Amino acid sequence: MKNDIKDKSLAAQGKLRIDWASREMPVLKLIKERFNKEKPLKNIRISACLHVTTETANLAMALKEGGADLVLCASNPLSTQDDVAAALVEYGFPTFAIKGEDNQTYYQHIMAALEHKPNLTVDDGADLVSTIHQEKKQLIADIIGGTEETTTGVIRLRNMAKDGKLKYPIIAVNDARTKHFFDNRYGTGQSTIDGITRATNVLWAGKKVVVCGYGWCGRGIARRAQGMGALAIVTEVEPISALEAAMDGYQVMPLLEAAKIGDIFITASGDISVIDKAHFSQMKDGAILANSGHFNVEINITALEKMSKSKRQIRAFVEEYVQADGRRIYLLGEGRLINLAAAEGHPASVMDMSFANQALGLEHLVQNKGKLKPAVYPVPDDIDREIGRLKLKAMNISIDSLTSEQKKYLESWEEGT
Repeated sequence: MKNDIKDKSLAAQGKLRIDWASREMPVLKLIKERFNKEKPLKNIRISACLHVTTETANLAMALKEGGADLVLCASNPLSTQDDVAAALVEYGFPTFAIKGEDNQTYYQHIMAALEHKPNLTVDDGADLVSTIHQEKKQLIADIIGGTEETTTGVIRLRNMAKDGKLKYPIIAVNDARTKHFFDNRYGTGQSTIDGITRATNVLWAGKKVVVCGYGWCGRGIARRAQGMGALAIVTEVEPISALEAAMDGYQVMPLLEAAKIGDIFITASGDISVIDKAHFSQMKDGAILANSGHFNVEINITALEKMSKSKRQIRAFVEEYVQADGRRIYLLGEGRLINLAAAEGHPASVMDMSFANQALGLEHLVQNKGKLKPAVYPVPDDIDREIGRLKLKAMNISIDSLTSEQKKYLESWEEGT
């Protein structure tokens, strides 16, 4: 099987959208131009499990310019943009991704991507790496390393490393400052609100919006909801994160209390069953549930279905669950990440930095082949800073530089009051 996509005739539309996204990805463009000259990934086979979007397509083309031989599969059953998948095939990338694919097809696509026998892996959620370690261990000998895009995947990989199960080095792209400060906060914040709006056409002004989790994604979602005129309520399990939310001006309370008053609930915690049976039973008629985390486990959908006397799809990406007492609860996007299920995901401008980290992280792994032990590594600070510098340059923003006197002062300890 060379490809598995929905419709090859969508390629022309996909190419136009890929080109449009490239306008907002100047850092990746600069990397692409250097890669074309230096070919740092020459003869390197890459299997990538990412959201198949216009931004991902631009990353794929940058890696190809670097000499890489790339195969792509989807990292979520609902995140694929079918026109982009078609365009990627026409551009010469074997692609295995169909929006709405079932769980069995999803893993068949991962296995198809692994038939490429990769030297590098690129993951978003760690399903690719997990599959290799559980079902395709024979591939590990030829793998130099990999990169991981998102918080959920980094958590899984660190747990693998802690248990002594991780067999090759991974760079945690998610933890780069030019990734999580911007992608998670501004990208997730804007695209989550966008996805819910497209699915429901709801008016945010005056709504009580409950954000479950106050990490970088939760921060962005709460801020954007507040900016739309909503009253943002934050629920947390970490005391310092909860304290930060309170000092940022949000109401903070247990989710059982918030369940009684919330209009829209958004999970962004990375954990399982954050919204559960006890919370469903307290929600008012018309409550809307959406997930912004990577996997569809944060809302206990099985419990909701068991509690409901009927279920119907009332509009695209909106399912209505009617409770025994007649209350209606609306689940968006099957509980999958709403920004990609019902919208287009992060704006290209923030993915520019995220995917620049991916490209340079892969180059770093090749340059250090055999030198890195199996572990989860941060993006090197010089790469992170260079991406920040290039982004500022692209935005026509200049900043100051330290004088020699200032550098000396910061590097010394003798001089005091």
